[in-house]
Amino acid sequence: MTGPAEEFPDDFPDGYQRPVSGSAWIPGPRGPADDLDPRHAPDPLPQEPPEPAPAPTPPPAREPSCEPSCEPSQEPVSEPVSEPVSDPVSDPLSDPSVEDIAVPGPPPSHAVLKSLLGAWALAACSAEETRAVEDHLTECAPCAEEALRLRDAVGLLQPEETLDLKPLLRSRVLEDCLGRRPARIPVPTWATPYDTETARLDALLRDFGDAEWHTPVRLKWFEEERRQTRRTTVAGVIGHLLTVDGLVAAALGLDDPLGPQAPPGGPTDRTEHFWNSHPHPATRQVREPWREQGHTLIRTVSFAGRGVAELAVDYGHFALPLGDAFLERAFECWVHAWDIAEAVDYPYEAPSGPHLHQMIDLAARLLPGALAERRRAGLAAPARGLVAAGAPGRTLHLEIEGAGGGGWDIALDSPAAKPSAEHTVAHVALEGTEFCRLAAGHISPEEAAAGQHGDREAIRDVLTAAASLSRL
Repeated sequence: MTGPAEEFPDDFPDGYQRPVSGSAWIPGPRGPADDLDPRHAPDPLPQEPPEPAPAPTPPPAREPSCEPSCEPSQEPVSEPVSEPVSDPVSDPLSDPSVEDIAVPGPPPSHAVLKSLLGAWALAACSAEETRAVEDHLTECAPCAEEALRLRDAVGLLQPEETLDLKPLLRSRVLEDCLGRRPARIPVPTWATPYDTETARLDALLRDFGDAEWHTPVRLKWFEEERRQTRRTTVAGVIGHLLTVDGLVAAALGLDDPLGPQAPPGGPTDRTEHFWNSHPHPATRQVREPWREQGHTLIRTVSFAGRGVAELAVDYGHFALPLGDAFLERAFECWVHAWDIAEAVDYPYEAPSGPHLHQMIDLAARLLPGALAERRRAGLAAPARGLVAAGAPGRTLHLEIEGAGGGGWDIALDSPAAKPSAEHTVAHVALEGTEFCRLAAGHISPEEAAAGQHGDREAIRDVLTAAASLSRL
């Protein structure tokens, strides 16, 4: 029998429990640092498991003192260790003060990593697999070579494409939309190229910053038997298009962009007036009025009806029907967009085949008149014979290859003469964009890569007349 149980405090100052009277004392779980202290060596005697007890409350922190403790003690008491007290019934490794240490697994084998090379080349691996494969490639030369071959193969499976929209995409989308639901008021066929080319140029200008708007651009045309040039900026080119489009606007009764002070001359005089009337060079602010004027022109001719195509547009030294004037404006818009793209080092595609064909057809129809005008000025060989209006005369066959190409017979002796295959004296073959560059004055007749056969004098006169169609 044991005597009455002595009353002891619940805990020692160091956090360990007091032994129960009459039973062996079992210390609570210790911190990892206690294993190094010989005073806390475990009792080698067999001990009974302790009864479940509530978790002790950690004692409040005390200031160190040199006075001896007044509490009864059976063994020397050391100063408490500054570590959190663990739960007596919990695992010491679950102590929240001890961080969990992730034990890394064995690295993947060479065979596993080699099998992941295909997924790695396709960027289909997880982050861990990608890291493991790339670490392996720095150590294994055969796998590194195989990885390079797989990456090259992936590039062939899906080649990189430009972010620019394809030139024909807009036309295909509009054609599909109009096929499903025709426009209540359609755009005339002769105005469609102008609508398309202004939209393409506007898309090129949309992302231009201030620096691009002031990029130098050199305009080129053919005049007085030699090439002429004029230096301006991207904004100056758009101002030039704005002022010349104003001739078409004036023919339709719309407001002239130059206002009441517009000079009475042709495109060159109007452009010079616009460039010289501003104290500072044109900026990106010119884009909005140019684009709005283009939209207004398209809306106006769409609502005007069929007869409007024959309305004359005065260009100063000559006049064109409104339908041909829209084709001429579409051609100049494309040519100057090409100049701008070349100045900023950006690729620019040619118009679609049907639109390019309409532009080439206009130039071919203007060639007999341009040839006759040069003959009156003494710049071309005289006619070989007088031909009555409507009678067949000497003919040159112009063949245009590529997109938008075709064949045209050009009357040589008189604009009123009728071209005839039986009276063909020369044949010229040109690629479509090459002929357009010639008609725009960007290359000289001698530089045009033309296939020629027949009367050399007639061929030279026609090619020179094509270059004379250009102007500022």
